[in-house]
This record gives sequence, C-alpha cells and structure tokens, in this order.
Amino acid sequence: MGIGEIILLFFTILMCIPTLASLTRFDQWWIRGFDFPRIQISFLIICVIVVSLLYYSFEDIWQIVALATLILSLLYQFKKIYPYTYISRKQVLKYKGNDPNGSISILVSNVLTPNKRSDKLIALVNERQPDILLTLETDKRWEEELSVLEKDYKHNIKIPKDNLYGMHLFSKLELKDVKVRYLVQEDIPSIHGYVVLRNGRKVRLHCLHPMPPSPTESDTSTNRDAELLMVGRDIDVEKDSVLVIGDLNDVAWSRTTRLFQKLSGLMDPRIGRGFFNTFHSQYFLLRWPLDHVFHTKDFTLIEIARERNIGSDHFPMYINLNYEPSAQAINEDTDQAEKEEKEWAEEKIKNADPIRQKLDFNFPQNRLTT
Repeated sequence: MGIGEIILLFFTILMCIPTLASLTRFDQWWIRGFDFPRIQISFLIICVIVVSLLYYSFEDIWQIVALATLILSLLYQFKKIYPYTYISRKQVLKYKGNDPNGSISILVSNVLTPNKRSDKLIALVNERQPDILLTLETDKRWEEELSVLEKDYKHNIKIPKDNLYGMHLFSKLELKDVKVRYLVQEDIPSIHGYVVLRNGRKVRLHCLHPMPPSPTESDTSTNRDAELLMVGRDIDVEKDSVLVIGDLNDVAWSRTTRLFQKLSGLMDPRIGRGFFNTFHSQYFLLRWPLDHVFHTKDFTLIEIARERNIGSDHFPMYINLNYEPSAQAINEDTDQAEKEEKEWAEEKIKNADPIRQKLDFNFPQNRLTT
C-alpha cells in the first residue's frame, strides 16, 4: 500500500466518522455536533469518492470496500437532508387564494446580544411589517432600542437577560393567556400562550430558545432535547391550531427535531423548498438551519424567506401563513412516533430533570414577565 493509498484511506475513515456518530444516541456535544453540517459533510464525501475513483485501480478488495463504505455514508447523509431539497415533495401547500383573511406573518430574529446594529432589525421590521416579531438574545439595551416598535406592536412580552437567553415578543395581534415558563433550566425562558388572528381564530403559540450542545454552553444535548420533546409531546393538534417558533439550536434534520415533529404532528414548510440556513451569517461555507417555524396542518404557506444580515450571527427568518381549516385534508401528513421513540423521548425528558413535568397552561405561574 503506497503513501497515496494510505492518505486516501485515512480520509475515507474520517468521512465515515460523522455517519457512525449520527447513528448513535449518545448526547455528548461533539457527537451531536455532527448533526449540524450534513450538507458540508456530504460535499466532502463526494470529493473523497471522486478522488477514489480516479486513484484506485480496484484490483484489491479493500479498495472496493472503502468506496462502497463512502457511498453508503453519502446515501445516509443525503437521506437526512433530501426532504429539504427542491426535488423533495412539499409538506405544506402554497396558498392559492386572493384574500388571506386568516394570515399571520412572523419574523424570528436571534439578534446576538453584543450586536449594536438594532437599526438594521428595526428597518427590516418596518419593511416587512410582520404581525409577530420574536427576538432572541435580547438584553435590557436591546429592549430599550426596540421600544420604538411598540407604537405598532401594542402587545408584547419582555424578558431581558444578560445570559444570551433573553426573549422579547412583539405582536400586532392580540395575545391571550400568555405565560413565561422555565421548562428545563432556571435561566432559560420560553413563552406560551395564544395569538388571536384577525378572523378571530385563536392559535396556540410556543416561543423557544433552548441551550445548544457545545463546549462553551452545555456538554450534552440532554436539556435542549428535553425542552423540544416536552413541547412536542404535550401539543394537542386535535384541539388547537399551533405555532412553534424560535431558535431551537438544532437543525431540521436531526433525530430530536424529527421526533419533535412526530410527537407534535406539526408541519415544516421548508420541506421541499430549501434549507433556509440561518446560522452562521458570517461564514458562507458553514451554515445550517437553526431558526424554525412549525405549524399545524390547518395552515398554508404564503411566503417564506431568509432575510438579510442584521449584524448578528443569525439571519432573521420570515414566514407568512394563512389559516385554512380545509388544508388539513390536503397537506401531507407527518410520520407518527413509534413506541420505542416515545419511550426514548420520555427518557430524555426524565434525564434532564425538568422544572415542569408537563406543559400545563393552567398551572400557576409566578415567573411571568410582561
């Protein structure tokens, strides 16, 4: 075996590590981190496959095995990201009417606390005029600078924090029964309540920003997974129209987010339309979708867009939906969680030792901030 073959075999093994790690259920940050760059990993695997085809003579069986392993690894990665490509079937149908009286437009923006360019976000809000604006990582300074929006956004929930988990909700539409909850950690809030559409329909709204698995924040994904799965488990799509929005610090194709969808029955309007990578805004080659809007089957899509850079490490995410009860019969169904998956979700939630065991909206709340 020559030096070239040794180097190529090394990169073959290296390219298989992300796939092997993704097949496990270990929640250490460095393992779950492989869930994020699947697009980039797929590109690198293709590069190694091309070099292998050009370099190997395929006279030795190990060369055939190495190439086959790379192809299997690529197929696994592509299977994960395929639903978010243009060639996949759309999960949410496009609105085709002319009078969307049940419409609701949403702008989700992780502003990055040290970012001083609040003027860029304010300009975007004034241009887009969303019905709901959810800002994340907003502290007291951001709260003061965004106060100019309150003349148009009469309904708002303010949770300024200096720990990168502040959250502010601005709404032109009426908010009802809103509660601020700390589901898993004492210093990470989430917002839960109802938003009333212009046609009078009440839609349950969940705003989330769980902690990501990373060497600087959390050694494992346990708490993040638990928060997402707890919300997914307790959503009742038979009873309510539902919106879940926020920076979930997880990609759309991860095991946790896919299980969240199965448990909740919520739809992802990006399926069949593109990745809409919102992080990292500064690195073109290192981007993946962290900011999300999920909804029940009774909505159709008017518009979805990743917005321009506002000085943050996240691009804002914009979506405009229309409430259509008849859409439940035509929108594609989500997969249902199997028994083993439900048991795994409950185990995740239990291991996180959450502050709240269930999302009970009637539970007394003493941490409400308005």
